[in-house]
Parts: sequence; C-alpha cells; structure tokens
Amino acid sequence: MKFLVIIFTILFSTSSFAKQDVDLEINMKNTGLAYKQAVQASDLAEFNTAINEFIKLVEVSKTAKFHKEPEQSLQGLDKVITQARLAKKAANEQGLNAAKAPLKNIDNLRKKYHELHEPPGFFELLFGS
Repeated sequence: MKFLVIIFTILFSTSSFAKQDVDLEINMKNTGLAYKQAVQASDLAEFNTAINEFIKLVEVSKTAKFHKEPEQSLQGLDKVITQARLAKKAANEQGLNAAKAPLKNIDNLRKKYHELHEPPGFFELLFGS
C-alpha cells in the first residue's frame, strides 16, 4: 500500500513540473513593457537590461501555440528578435541613437503581425471576409 502511495505521489508531482503553456497575452504585455523601457533608456546599461529582457520574452512567445497562421507568427517573432539583436549591437558599438532604426523596425513588425491575430470585426463575423 505504501508503495502505491509513493508511485502516485511521484506521478502527480512530475506532472506539476511539466511545461506550462505560455499565457501569450500576459507575455506580450511584458514584452511591450520591456520594449518601451528599451526605447526610453537613457544609458547603455539600462538599454541592455531592457533589450535582453525583451529578447528573452520574445523567445518565450515562440513557445506559445498560435492557432491562426502559426508559421507566419513564428517568422514574425524571428524577425523581431533579429531586429532587437541589431539594435543591441548598434547601441553597444555606436551609441543609443544608432539603435533607433532597428527599434522602429520592431514597432513596424509588431503592427504587421498583430493584424494576423486581431479578432474579426462585427461585419466580418456577420458577412464573412
């Protein structure tokens, strides 16, 4: 009997350590905050902290399940990571002003890829696309 209790305890405890699904909405809000902090950074150390957090959060977003256009979503996240790394490199080599162009590209990518996941409007639901 003790053996069964131990087995069940192990089985249920390992399932609690299983990988949790990413709450994409919360993760994206945190990503947006890290992006904003990177854009508003006044010194290189502050920028590097924010951009590193941003990259880490975007990497986490890639593990989420995308139900609509998953390949395009992952492509978009990869492009965002590339631009963030370019911004980091530019800032570290040439100063914070050099990071502005790649940071602007990140914002443009955000706008483009968010369109994939926007809920349909009233008329789209009513009449189709």
